[in-house]
Amino acid sequence: MASNSTATKVGHGLAKLLGIKLHYRNPQGLDDVSRGESVYSVSSADTYVEQEPSTGEWIRSIIPTGRGMLRWAYNLFPFVHWIGRYNLQWLSGDLVAGITVGCVVVPQSMAYAKLAELAPEYGLYSSFMGVLIYWFFATSKDITIGPVAVMSTVTGNVVDRVKESNPEFEGHVVASSLGVMCGVVIVAIGLVRAGWIVDFISLAAISAFMTGSAINIAVGQVPALMGITGFSNRESTYKVVINILKHLNRSKRDAALGLTALTFLYLIRFACNFSARRMPNRSKMFFFLSTLRTAFIILLYTLISFLVNRHHRGTKQRLFAILGDVPRGFKHAAVPTVNIPIIKAYAGDIPVSIIVLLIEHIAIAKSFGRVNNYTIDASQELVAIGVTNLLGPFLGAYPATGSFSRTAIKSKAGVRTPFAGVITALVVLLAIYALPAVFFYIPSSVLSAVIIHAVGDLITPPNTVYQFWRINPLEVIIFFLGVIVTIFSSIEDGIYTTISVSAAVLLFRVVKAQGRFMGKVKVRSAVGDQFGNEEKKYRDVPLETKDDEDSARTIFLPLEHNDGSNPLIEPQSPYPGIFIYRFSEGYNYPNANHYLDYMVQTIFRQTRRTNAHSYPKMGDRPWNDPGPKAGREEEYSDRPTLKAIILDFSSVNNVDITSVQNLIDVRNQLDRYAAPDRVDWHLACLNNRWTKRALVSAGFGFPTPSGDSSRWKPIFSVAEIGGKSSAAAAAEHRDHEEGADKAPRRDEENGFGGKSAADAVGKDEGASSDTSDFKQTIASSKAYGPTTRVAAVHGLNRPLFHVDLTSALQSAVANVERKAGEEARGVGTKVV
Repeated sequence: MASNSTATKVGHGLAKLLGIKLHYRNPQGLDDVSRGESVYSVSSADTYVEQEPSTGEWIRSIIPTGRGMLRWAYNLFPFVHWIGRYNLQWLSGDLVAGITVGCVVVPQSMAYAKLAELAPEYGLYSSFMGVLIYWFFATSKDITIGPVAVMSTVTGNVVDRVKESNPEFEGHVVASSLGVMCGVVIVAIGLVRAGWIVDFISLAAISAFMTGSAINIAVGQVPALMGITGFSNRESTYKVVINILKHLNRSKRDAALGLTALTFLYLIRFACNFSARRMPNRSKMFFFLSTLRTAFIILLYTLISFLVNRHHRGTKQRLFAILGDVPRGFKHAAVPTVNIPIIKAYAGDIPVSIIVLLIEHIAIAKSFGRVNNYTIDASQELVAIGVTNLLGPFLGAYPATGSFSRTAIKSKAGVRTPFAGVITALVVLLAIYALPAVFFYIPSSVLSAVIIHAVGDLITPPNTVYQFWRINPLEVIIFFLGVIVTIFSSIEDGIYTTISVSAAVLLFRVVKAQGRFMGKVKVRSAVGDQFGNEEKKYRDVPLETKDDEDSARTIFLPLEHNDGSNPLIEPQSPYPGIFIYRFSEGYNYPNANHYLDYMVQTIFRQTRRTNAHSYPKMGDRPWNDPGPKAGREEEYSDRPTLKAIILDFSSVNNVDITSVQNLIDVRNQLDRYAAPDRVDWHLACLNNRWTKRALVSAGFGFPTPSGDSSRWKPIFSVAEIGGKSSAAAAAEHRDHEEGADKAPRRDEENGFGGKSAADAVGKDEGASSDTSDFKQTIASSKAYGPTTRVAAVHGLNRPLFHVDLTSALQSAVANVERKAGEEARGVGTKVV
């Protein structure tokens, strides 16, 4: 205690030396517990004084503790949470799902490697490392990490650009280095648990990115599908379309294989889906048949290619383009080349690469988590993606992320745990070592058909776009803007455009948030089962209402009915000269002026100055309020004077210096407008202690001293402690009722029929001793006790902070009427 006193004295002395006013905006200079609390009887209620949060308390809340660090380290490896309970039933589900996904990922990964401008084996390496590493860090059982179409296309664009500027760097070296750099950044974001940054990317931006990218990729694969050469398929989508049409007459035999393979892929899927609907009992079988269609088509056309080209292995002798040599094993395993020159070559592409890796993976993980009833940890998923891309390049992998198509297959195949990724890794490993000779004959046009078929599912369906329109038409415009930019420019520009426009729209909504003036409406609960009948008008519907006052309650609706409430119901003004103003969104520096300007303008339109003769001469009036013409009186004498303002902070969580200063300026402005009176400021629904501290430091939360002899009359919201409304009393009452049911009962002729045990005890002296004991228990119960103790909900030192609008309005009206009564009696008035 002595040290605290010494520290306080030193602090006060230092503040005095520096000219710091410790009681700034507290002209009363009183302690917090002396602003009206004495009016509230502490004999019938428990006093509660709310303490302000301190800086030290905030620092302690953000500094991790030893236990917190241990929990953080424990959560870095989620597999330890469930691996100890792994069982054979889980293993059977993981085996089926893992093998199924493995059969799909092998052909897809080699096809996607073409998009990345790499040899097909690099796709296999990426698939192997993705599924093998992910399960250690996974919080989703469904996600499958590996090469995806969009990220492969972005990687291919980076490889092409670096080759143009730095021909000395090989493509796989650039791709591996890009993977390491992206992995480092993403791991850092995940380790500091900042996965929430992904939430800044809206669904409209993600959908536009996926749709535009899918169209871009599909169009870019048409030349290989048709065997057309002679131009680049990396240009803007519209240019590729033009070149395809120009050179369509140069199609080769590849078109016969590619078009038929693409047709068969869609036919098999349609047939399996149709058969599953017709025969629901065999839907699982048709699902696996549909899932394996890619592997079946690859094997079928590989067999055809082998029969046709087995005597034409030379490049110039082949009848159509085939995949060619795929080395067995990890021939390109090495330490990635990461140095300043190579990083400079692609530094500008790192942000878009990270965005693509994040949004596709997190969006898919959250979606499947909701479908399958589990919650992912976005930060932990970033750790998983980052580690995968950080370690994968050591075996030759390039950037990889979650795949939508393979994740959907894995989920429908009945996966039970993330361990299914290990099964998939074994399938890929088998392909790397046992199937390279088979891969030699895979037709390139068939791989293009596989890519087109896969990315087709990424295009947002028209029905989904329509639902977007129903929800928010403006975001549909953003969606189409992103798609158009992607088609006519590039995937990278489309991503930046949608994210930038979405952020601009969000900022505009925050800045132009519209406050609302509220009015009160008295309502009752009504029972009517014909509201859904459109043939009857609402006014003809018979209602069952409770006429007792207990069923009536007061609600607050916007006076302008901009919330969609019935326009025939006219909310009443709270009280002449009292305004209730609700912040519709957060109250911070971007929107503070917009909120308060609208509030002040409306108040000026609906009220008049308290002292109409505050400007004795015409020249004393300000230029923006010249007043009436000479010889005329004010035209607004029928309007009330401003007495109180109630601010609804239910939508506000934090405030800042700018917003609070604007509130102070408006308070001073309105005090001059209402002079010689002072405007009372009541604040309701405050839900943040730091917001309360900020407002108290600005002089809000307690009455402004006016220098008169009147006394403030605080009104507090209180709750019962141990009364009938308490949870303990309710539980006790329930137990007593159960005891009454078990108590011995007598015949109705003896006076017990249809009466409670308590009534029977009071009227029948011959009742059993058990019943008498029950009566005594009820008499001593908290729920039925004669005395009830209550406590204030909010601190007594902040009488103008209210729990809701009703209590704020009651307090405002009570004090306005008190002032009016005192003025009528000549008490506490000023001579002006």
